[in-house]
Amino acid sequence: MIRNAILGCLIGAGIALGGCASYQGENEQAGMIIGGLLGGALGHQVGEGSGKTAATIIGTLAGASIGGAVGRSMDRTDRRYTAQTLETVRTGVSSSWRNPDTGNRYTVTPTRTYPEANQGQPCREYTIDARIGGRTEQVYGTACRQPDGSWQVRN
Repeated sequence: MIRNAILGCLIGAGIALGGCASYQGENEQAGMIIGGLLGGALGHQVGEGSGKTAATIIGTLAGASIGGAVGRSMDRTDRRYTAQTLETVRTGVSSSWRNPDTGNRYTVTPTRTYPEANQGQPCREYTIDARIGGRTEQVYGTACRQPDGSWQVRN
C-alpha cells in the first residue's frame, strides 16, 4: 500500500503530464525529489524513538532511488499517451500502450472526473498499471488540466 502510494506519485511526476520535459534528466530529478520527500515522510511515520531518524533517512534514500528510476523510465511518448488518455478517454475506460523503445507497458484508466475547486478546470483521478523492467505495479494519481491545456499531477 505504501509502496503503491510512493510509486503513484513518482510515476505521476515522471510522466509530467503534457509538460513534455525538454530532456530526460528533468524526469529523473523530479522523481528523485518527490520520491525522497515521500520516502522520508513515510519512514518518519514507521520509526519509533531514536529509530525514527534512521527510518526517515532510509526512507528518503530509498524513495529518491526508486523515484529516479521511475522518472527515467518515462519518455516523451509515455507522457503524451497519458495526457491524451486523460483528455479524451471516458471514466472507467482504459488506454494501453507498449513503448517500442523501452519495452515498458502502461495501462491508464481514468477513475473519476471532477471540477477543480478554485479554477473550475477538470481534474481526473486515474490508475496506472505499469510494467517496467519485468515488474508490474498499480499506482494511483490525480491530475488537473491547466488553462494552457496541459495536465499537471496533483498530490
